[in-house]
Amino acid sequence: MAGGARVPILEGVPGPYDQSQDDLATLLGAAPPFRTRQVWDGLYRRVLRPAEMTDLPKELRAELDEALPPALSLLDERTSDSDQTIKWSFRLHDDAVIETVLMHYPDRSTVCVSSQAGCAMACSFCATGQAGFRRHLTAGEILEQVAAAIRAARPRRLSNIVFMGMGEPLANFANLWPAIERIHGDFGLGARSMTVSTVGIIPGIRRLAAAPLPVGLAVSLHAATEDLRNELVPINRRYPIPDLMEACADFRQETGRRVSFEWAMIDGVNDSEHQAVHLARLSTSVRAHVNLIPLNPTPGYPVRGTPPERIDAFRSVLEDHGTTVTIRSTRGSDIDAACGQLAAASSARTPVGFRTPRDFPGEARHPT
Repeated sequence: MAGGARVPILEGVPGPYDQSQDDLATLLGAAPPFRTRQVWDGLYRRVLRPAEMTDLPKELRAELDEALPPALSLLDERTSDSDQTIKWSFRLHDDAVIETVLMHYPDRSTVCVSSQAGCAMACSFCATGQAGFRRHLTAGEILEQVAAAIRAARPRRLSNIVFMGMGEPLANFANLWPAIERIHGDFGLGARSMTVSTVGIIPGIRRLAAAPLPVGLAVSLHAATEDLRNELVPINRRYPIPDLMEACADFRQETGRRVSFEWAMIDGVNDSEHQAVHLARLSTSVRAHVNLIPLNPTPGYPVRGTPPERIDAFRSVLEDHGTTVTIRSTRGSDIDAACGQLAAASSARTPVGFRTPRDFPGEARHPT
């Protein structure tokens, strides 16, 4: 290397975005200190790979490219919606597989980022949950997904980040929060442009409320009564709905940010008038916004999304009870864009069964 010793190759380092500035300084050895700043600027402000940092000497670029290989290796890329939705599956250094989805809208570009390889929450309608848990992602593996989306979005600006991909973000708070801090401080995205989704990990919600950056919170509710939510979202047995509502109210009080309730519309399971009335009561009690999600079909799972006319009827019940509600536009159903689908295909995993509507007799008494 010009001006110093050869860059050492570090063993066991997941990738460039798991390095601190001190790590980079150590890696660069006898190189002048300004080189560390150049590399950091290249990674975060310009979002370049080491080989693309042309302000560095050619030999140094090559050595850094060898010493800091990407943490994510592309397995598959699919586009949909006239190239407005892009889904990637990435293999990690230990052969775990994750997914990232970039979605372009007229007024924004949003990336949906994974926080874990797999998920331990075992939600019965979710492809990721059915595949099981592999491990937490490092902060750098989370950040590298954001970097990939920033590069792919050009010349548009990546405007929003949602931690709604594979995994339960608040179960990986130790790595999630450092990633959020770097996204804010180094990639330069505002805290209010980031949303963390959770199935209802109450200790994590309270940690998020006490954190210094006012990121958004989305709760994957999916059922408004204890019996049904116990079936769909098993963590509800540990953190039941009344306790979850208290945590959501406290989050709003502490952060000043409105909570969103995510609700996947599952045909014959959670789309009854009975559920809508209970959901309206919960949402108005904490002044939450409800986001209805037409369910993407998941190959191998006998579950269907609610038909559009019944989604509209469900929305009307919510609005009649004073709830603010939107219906999320369906994106990427033809490219396996539901969380976990593409990773399952890439890993050649065989999906396990899903409990069908007839397995929820309590709902049969309350048709829409």
